[in-house]
Amino acid sequence: MKKRERTSKCPPQVWWKRLGGEYLLTNDAGEYIMLSPGEFRVFTGTGALPASGRKLLEMEEKGFLRERLDFESLSRRWKESNAYLDRGPGLHIFVLTLRCNHKCLYCQSGALREDEKRSDMDIRTARKILDFALGAPVKGLTIEFQGGEPLLNWEVLKETVLYGEKKAKASGKEIKFALVSNFSLMTKEKADFLIKHGVALCTSLDGPASLHDRNRIFAGGGSHALAVKWIKYFTGVCGKGSDCGPSALLTISKYSLGREKEIVEEYARLGLASIFVRPLVPIGFAGDLWDKIGCSPEEFTGFYKNSLGHVLRLNKKGLDLKEKTAFLLIKKAIGMEDNKYVDLRCPCGAGLGQLAYDFNGDVYTCDEGRMLAWQGDSLFKAGNVFEDAYLDVISSGAVKACAAASSLDSQPMCARCVWRPYCGICPVYNYQTQGSLWGDMPGNGRCRILKGIFETVFGFLKDTKTKEVFRKWLNS
Repeated sequence: MKKRERTSKCPPQVWWKRLGGEYLLTNDAGEYIMLSPGEFRVFTGTGALPASGRKLLEMEEKGFLRERLDFESLSRRWKESNAYLDRGPGLHIFVLTLRCNHKCLYCQSGALREDEKRSDMDIRTARKILDFALGAPVKGLTIEFQGGEPLLNWEVLKETVLYGEKKAKASGKEIKFALVSNFSLMTKEKADFLIKHGVALCTSLDGPASLHDRNRIFAGGGSHALAVKWIKYFTGVCGKGSDCGPSALLTISKYSLGREKEIVEEYARLGLASIFVRPLVPIGFAGDLWDKIGCSPEEFTGFYKNSLGHVLRLNKKGLDLKEKTAFLLIKKAIGMEDNKYVDLRCPCGAGLGQLAYDFNGDVYTCDEGRMLAWQGDSLFKAGNVFEDAYLDVISSGAVKACAAASSLDSQPMCARCVWRPYCGICPVYNYQTQGSLWGDMPGNGRCRILKGIFETVFGFLKDTKTKEVFRKWLNS
């Protein structure tokens, strides 16, 4: 008869949830384990564990046994996964213009007409912002050009890249550049410059033409056709998944529901390395049209489950396509890595992981906070680069409030939630939808969406072949 040993009546801090026919347990280190009902009863102290065995070894290695904790290993892994807490913001969003040549149904950036140049950032402001961003105590930072449509302010974009390269060399810091564009104003000359200078490229792609063009209205013709043209061009020149190879953002509206397979296969057809299934957020025009184009958390969760399921089926047939939300989650759950996604951090990335700069040099905790300012509420404004020093901005009331409000330990439901090691709170979403930075988690739509996503991913993780796909994503 195998020797058995009684478990401690005071196991380490863990959270648990019944998931299907098993129990999911997570802990502070970000580790997880699945237990059968019998194993769970043993773990909670009502039975006895075997003195040896694969499950016991897994529980010990992952820090679930109080009397067998390897504090040095667990603390090292936690520190590596949360290293961003020791750094300043690495992502700096430059809003080069609020002008845009599209009229997207769900626009959140407060876009102005194409001929309203009053919202263009000038080169003096762009240089000042870049100098300001270099004050962050990080070895490397990313400058992301957004709009509106940033290609409408091409000369400032180009000069900022050239100026940034000189400043990087002089400062000894690494500066990476990224562009988020609808590609409708792209030319070969611009494309060649972006490729030459290693600018990461991202566009929007909501699926096949009938869906994309319905969401992203473009008076100059088919928005989808132009996006696809340049996706193919950059993929052909740079290669799939390369630094300058294009990525695309997918926004789920009510019109997307039921078209999961078509959307996933459009990404696969174009040879994109990943698909990022994201919910629509009720900010900007999307808030005004929410009853028409928004979908409930439950509708989105169902869409996400079907989409991820189809992505995984394609992977098992040999196609290399990642779903980015799942990838970010398993980087933490399996890879024990900081996923670098500022929306899923505790505290959130507002001010601590990112700063957003309006065309006039105003600084906001995040781009969503800047968007709210264009609706008339400057609660998330942290300063101005011409008036405030970096330390004043980073220690502003706006940054401190976001950090306090996004601490999972301060939210009663979040502090006891099984998804706590992988989740993050968005004060801007809470403020916009519930009138409070803290929000009300029992009725919080974003909370319900994230829970649905987490349950979906961990449900798929129970399948051995699917877990192999996820591990392949981590290694590629």
